Amino acid sequence: MVRFALEKTSLIDYPGLVAAILFARGCNLRCPYCHNPELVEGPEPEGMESWETILRFLEKRRSVLQGVCISGGEPLLVSELQCFIKDIQKLGYKVKVDTNGTKPEALEELQPDYIAMDVKTSPNKYTLVGGGKGTGIAVLESARLLIRRSIPHEFRITVAPEIFDLSDAREWATYLKGTMQVVLSGVRLQHVLDPDYGRRVTPYPDSFLQEVKDQFQKAGIPCRIRGETSRESAQTLKDLF
Repeated sequence: MVRFALEKTSLIDYPGLVAAILFARGCNLRCPYCHNPELVEGPEPEGMESWETILRFLEKRRSVLQGVCISGGEPLLVSELQCFIKDIQKLGYKVKVDTNGTKPEALEELQPDYIAMDVKTSPNKYTLVGGGKGTGIAVLESARLLIRRSIPHEFRITVAPEIFDLSDAREWATYLKGTMQVVLSGVRLQHVLDPDYGRRVTPYPDSFLQEVKDQFQKAGIPCRIRGETSRESAQTLKDLF
């Protein structure tokens, strides 16, 4: 039985909407900076909810929530994902799916209202995040597919030391022309999948994230750094609740 962890309210995970977040367990990558390690390895964490419980929650919250974000882990590993998306949409919600882009065939079949796809590094460097042979090619295929589709989307990049640098930004700037937007974020090292990585590296300074942003903007790609409007979002959340 598929179960999800539930975050009841977020103002930052679904652009423009007050949303709940569902976290699927399991992932086919091993990003050392992953801040949801309990969803990637080890026993199922406490608090995972059945699909029936989640639907009951969403039914009750329709007067407050506008959207649902399905994240992970990697939700495209859930074979029933499209059925779950339809269940949520029938309740009147918009659905956003977060994905690492390693399953282009599954991505092509999905019909959510918004898709956020993570880009980890250059396609030929996906071994740095636990990818196997062909992983980077699959990610590039997913990126091209997403740009061709009419579904609103964004590409997200965690600018992680030893994994993503300016050369990766320049390379992806050639691949992502025509996308709706790229969203950058710095790495968080307090609670990560690989503690040795967390102890070893130092996050890039804000000035470096700005350099990465400049690479995309020079290529005509809309790009922003996550957190630039976080204070405004936090104040809005305080006002609502």
